[in-house]
Amino acid sequence: MKITFLGAARTVTGSNFLVEGAGKKFLVDCGMWQGKAEQEMENSQDFEFSPSEIDFMLLTHAHIDHSGRIPKLYNEGFRNKVYAHKATCDLCALMLPDSGHIQETEAEWKNKKRKRKGEEPIEPIYTAEDAARCLEIFEPVQYDQIIEITPEIHVRFNDAGHMLGSSIIEVWVKEGEQETKTVFTGDIGNNDIPLLSPPTMIEDTDFLVMESTYGSRLHMRNDEKAQIFLDVVSETLDNGGTVVIPSFAVGRTQEILYEINKLKDEHGDDEEFKRKYRTLMKVPVYVDSPLAISATEVFRENTELFDEETKEEIMRGDNPLEFPGLKFTRTADESKALNEDPTPSIIISASGMCDVGRIKHHLKHNLWNPKSTILFVGYQAPGTLGYSIVNGAKTVKIFGEEIAVNARIEYIEGYSGHADQELLMNTIYSYIKKPKHIFLVHGEPESQDVLANKIETETNIGVTIPEFGETYELNDEIVMTHKIERKVNPTMKSEILQRLGKLKDELKDMEVCVHEDLQDETLRDEDMFRINEKIKDLERQILNVIEG
Repeated sequence: MKITFLGAARTVTGSNFLVEGAGKKFLVDCGMWQGKAEQEMENSQDFEFSPSEIDFMLLTHAHIDHSGRIPKLYNEGFRNKVYAHKATCDLCALMLPDSGHIQETEAEWKNKKRKRKGEEPIEPIYTAEDAARCLEIFEPVQYDQIIEITPEIHVRFNDAGHMLGSSIIEVWVKEGEQETKTVFTGDIGNNDIPLLSPPTMIEDTDFLVMESTYGSRLHMRNDEKAQIFLDVVSETLDNGGTVVIPSFAVGRTQEILYEINKLKDEHGDDEEFKRKYRTLMKVPVYVDSPLAISATEVFRENTELFDEETKEEIMRGDNPLEFPGLKFTRTADESKALNEDPTPSIIISASGMCDVGRIKHHLKHNLWNPKSTILFVGYQAPGTLGYSIVNGAKTVKIFGEEIAVNARIEYIEGYSGHADQELLMNTIYSYIKKPKHIFLVHGEPESQDVLANKIETETNIGVTIPEFGETYELNDEIVMTHKIERKVNPTMKSEILQRLGKLKDELKDMEVCVHEDLQDETLRDEDMFRINEKIKDLERQILNVIEG
């Protein structure tokens, strides 16, 4: 049996693993690359395998960085089954057509620019219609059932606690007299995610392919983040501002709604707490994302997957996804009206990394306003608009317009849907029969290196952090047998040249901005130091490109 790592290798997104064993080829996940532009360009490239030769696919969960290229796979000849939990199938029926619509919109926008330059139009990676068609190959399964794919290959889906329907997948492959078991964690949930049950702990495996998004970090605990959330929101509303929460439409939005509803049960005898809670409950809370609204309905239809505490609340008639003041905005006109209304409010809008969707309009109308707060509650991939804002950008470009970042910027990491270092280590400790070897995927290099060192030091289990395209034979000795070299096609060469031109213009813009800052007599020493460090970092990156 062997695994080729074709995504989420030394990066967080694009999850895609090709497994070969018992005479079959199958995929675990087929996700989109997100974040940096050069990574997103990979989405339109050819697969490193023939889609028609893939015998089946296992999907860990519905997030687009795990599922987003399934329509492309389908378009290029894959017609066999995609096994996924029932709730994942329900969510993919919403998320994949929505992703297709985004591909169409982006292609249309790019083609307007290309037409003006006399360039040939480009096609979307896939359309909403393509995505709807591919749903016919989805095969819903339930947790805890061993499924026979072939007499030699069996799988079992277990609750990963990351989002509704997310799965840790056990895979047994028998070749001759030898049976090899491999566990693919997908994304492991945070232990205290609202609504969801904690991740299932698996007892044994030969090999473990494990995520490592927060391999070097510890999250704050649940009671801390609830208090911070309430403080940030109430202070902003007291100042007459709006709280904008960029949120992943599926998972994080529903957890925030739960959290707002749940706050009423906290610190009931604390007068200041009750005052802040009344402030929050007096303002409208808008969920401004058609996808999030539809996904909330899917959550309501799958309450059997909620944790025991939430189920008890529902039995008492307290729906955790409903409360006074909650409003859903479905149409574009309703969304635009939010930014024309001066009334303080809370706006929860997708996308979570601020790269697409209605959130960009809300940022454009609130980032410049010192009364407003932009509250981040999820992972921000390098290269995204959200990453720039969280990491201190003074200005950002939205729809081609330079917007000053004057709003209060807050980031509550404890709302992350990913396990932190402690829970990742506990996942390994929980195995009665420890894995022979661990492969770390789905993480940035720094997080992976820290986690790999900790695993090897504390457990004596060997760890590999695979690079893109590396194939490993799963035997007593872990050996890399092959590596795919990525080719730069003519389209990518053209993109690189265009980016160089754009970079020249942005350097000129930066020069103007820095000169303006240096002439500001109120500039503090720490501001001067930060500007200098950012320019030094940029200088290092340019030198790396030249030397490379």
